Order: sequence, then structure tokens, then C-alpha cells
Amino acid sequence: MQCLAFGVNVYYEDIGSGFPIVLLHGFSPDHRLMKGCMEPIFTNHQGFRRLYIDLPGMGQTTQYDHIENTDDMLEVVLQFIDQILPQKPFLIAGESYGGYLTRGVIEKRRDQVKGALFLCPNVIPEKEKRNLPPRTIIHQDDRLWDKLSLTEREDFQSMAVVANDYTWNRYKNEILAGCEMADYPFLDKIKRAYGFSFEVDTIPFSYPSLFLCGRQDTSVGYKDIWNVIENYSRASFAVLDCAGHNLQIEQSHLFTELALEWLDRVKSHVATIF
Repeated sequence: MQCLAFGVNVYYEDIGSGFPIVLLHGFSPDHRLMKGCMEPIFTNHQGFRRLYIDLPGMGQTTQYDHIENTDDMLEVVLQFIDQILPQKPFLIAGESYGGYLTRGVIEKRRDQVKGALFLCPNVIPEKEKRNLPPRTIIHQDDRLWDKLSLTEREDFQSMAVVANDYTWNRYKNEILAGCEMADYPFLDKIKRAYGFSFEVDTIPFSYPSLFLCGRQDTSVGYKDIWNVIENYSRASFAVLDCAGHNLQIEQSHLFTELALEWLDRVKSHVATIF
């Protein structure tokens, strides 16, 4: 489906019915990242309408050359929400850069957001300021590397904490497939203005939230979450071992169980809306 928001032709997938959830992927992949980890949750968990967005410069979204910075990226998301969910309550889930945008959505549409899930969220825009763990691979199937091309092996080794057929296949289909479609000259422009021009987390957020972080995540880390966690009074915070920036793949069972528990808390807290 397509939606014109802030002059951008936004591609999105609209699945299911019920209480809406806006889902935002990270920087370079597309909506398949969030769809791959979230859709299995709803197989036996009905009552939610899922809105998976391709952000500008990624996936099948087009007509975005005028977007200059992350403020503009956020405005696209906000106008999308205003058109698809005008004045309606919704949940939001964001991964990495999508997690950073999620905080912007909460700041700008606080009255509508009734719960938030942060998956390996980018808290500090400037990478040199992030508190990151050392790079490590904890579990690997050595036979996997022989199946991959040199380019595939170098790419996966730079990200993987658990490297086996299962994690590779999901990485290839849910993350790498989107990255291969990305407009990198455009994304390089956004990187030069990666942070918001305004403050976020200025008002406490009192709806059920979940922060999921990888103990071995060398992209955004996990320690910096403590700088914002107190602003989310109903937040659970889990740091999972044997998980990097692809936590939803490397610890898929725990991810699913924790996400389901978050949805149960949301339903309990906003029962009158459901």
C-alpha cells in the first residue's frame, strides 16, 4: 500500500485488525526486519492491526529526495500516522534507528501513544559517544562460513554474535534483502544530520514499555539506555546474553516471549480502549 506523507510516497503493509501498532525498522533495512520478528507473535495473538512502514531511502518508499535530516524522517512518520490513524490511540515499536524515531513520535504525539517497544534502540545519535562492548562471536557453526561468499561472510561476521544456518537465513531474508535495496547516497546525507534538533523524553511516559538490548551489541550497545529508562515508568528492561544488534534473530524465543508479555501489559493497562 502507498500513503503520501510530507511529500514522500510511503510504502507500508497493513495486516490484521484491532488496536493499531506502528512498526519502524532500522537504518538501511526495510519493513521486513520488523515483519519477520513480529508477525509470528500474532499467529495466536489476535486483536492488533500492524502497520509496517518502509522509511525514506529504504525498501519500496519513493519520492524522498527532499528529505534532509532525521527531523524530516520523523515528520514523514508523523504525517503517515496523522493520515492513517487520525487522532486515534496506537502502539509503536522501533528497532535501532526506528527506536530513536519512536522516541520522537512519543514526544510529538504523546496523547495517542499507549505503549512502546524498543528493540536494540539507538539512544545516542553520535556513534563515537556510545558506550559499546567489544566485538565478539559467541557461538558459530564453522561449516556455515564455507557456504557463504566472501562478501556474505565478511558482512555477517561483522554483525553476528550467534552464527549458524538459522541466524544466517533470517539475516539474509529479513535484513540483508532490505539493505540491498537501500539508497546509500541518500542515507549518507541523513547520517550527517542523524540526531533530532529538539529534545526528546521531556515528559514522563507512563504506558507499558519494553526495552530489549543485546549484551554483545556493538552497534548501539546497551548501557546508554540507563540515561533514559527512568523516563519510562512502566518499562521493562532486558539485556540478553548471546545477542547482538540482531537480538530478535539470535534470541528469537526470548524476544517472542518478552514481546508477548509487553502486549499483555498493554492490554491490561488500556483495557477500556480495547
